[in-house]
Amino acid sequence: MFEKIKNSKLMFWSLELLILATLVLVSTKIDFVFSPIVTFFSTLFAPILIAGFLYYMVNPLVSFLERKFEMKRTLAVVIVFLLLIGLLVLAVSTIIPALAFQVSELISSLPQFISAIEQWSKEMMDHPWVQQVDLEAALGKLDLNIGTIIKNFINGLSSSLGSIMGTVINVALTLVTVPFILFYMLKDGHRLIPTVSKFLPDSYADEVIHLLQKMGQTISKYISGQVIECTFVGIATAIGYYLIGVEYAILFGTIAGITNMIPYIGPYLGLAPAVLVTLFSNQENVLLKVFLACIVVLVVQQIDGNFIFPNVIGKSLDIHPLTIIFILLVAGNIAGLLGMILGVPFYAVCRTIVSHVYDIIQIRKGKMLRESFAITQEDKKSGLKNK
Repeated sequence: MFEKIKNSKLMFWSLELLILATLVLVSTKIDFVFSPIVTFFSTLFAPILIAGFLYYMVNPLVSFLERKFEMKRTLAVVIVFLLLIGLLVLAVSTIIPALAFQVSELISSLPQFISAIEQWSKEMMDHPWVQQVDLEAALGKLDLNIGTIIKNFINGLSSSLGSIMGTVINVALTLVTVPFILFYMLKDGHRLIPTVSKFLPDSYADEVIHLLQKMGQTISKYISGQVIECTFVGIATAIGYYLIGVEYAILFGTIAGITNMIPYIGPYLGLAPAVLVTLFSNQENVLLKVFLACIVVLVVQQIDGNFIFPNVIGKSLDIHPLTIIFILLVAGNIAGLLGMILGVPFYAVCRTIVSHVYDIIQIRKGKMLRESFAITQEDKKSGLKNK
């Protein structure tokens, strides 16, 4: 029976899928076993993710200092840490106060924007084609009740206080633990691949080491390239907004730089706040400024797409645009904004793994065929000699 199942691909894969479905069903019934594991990994996810991002961003600099000046790696890590602290102090003393000032100005102007939006909504409601719609009946179907709304708001506020406190504590712990994780990643990260190779069979060690090195190069090139690209987009957009007279230029430039990490739709997400705030402000020539803001973003994206992106990232990912759109839809639905940012590099790493494993399998198949052919030839030669 087992020989029949082994020889039949349909029976074999049907049995494999049945076993997999059974394991999934059993796992859902004993979630109390997996919940501590999930909690453990979810607690470490954010610090390791941030430290890993910084590791791949500054590790080339550490390796350069270690190789160029022949210094010990620990000393190179300390120098890089001092540079990071200097950049952080510079940001806190210059950029962050300007951002904080513009954010406070924007918050103080919210009543004005709300009033402008209400005025626009009133004008839209007075439009003839809107009046043809029976809004009272539509609102009645929603069963809006002031008491119910207030009750739900108070319940939501009281239940969210605990989550807010938990978030503050998690952020504080992350800020404390990330520097320590990053330090030891930079100090001992180069020992990971040699350590892993000791536990691998000799026949697979070279392939696995090459795969890990290729993965590290893909991630490092993507992250460092994204940092350079987003920095350029943020600075260039802020300068462009400032030159055309858009308010809160530094804030909107920063938003444009951050959202640029999302392929294709990132520039539009970064443009939306600048357009909305400018459109409902009391400035002169509002429509002209909105049009010029769109031109600024278009010019910056053209420079980025034709000069910055090809040189700093190049074709390291080489992913079809339609594939990227599918990745953004799925990753955004699963993990929101973070998923849209991490989806593409995660896919690139997975594709590198699958491609490399496939190449290894093909090479080994070819090697086995050559060995089998050589053995057959030797058998034929020995047979002829015996005759």
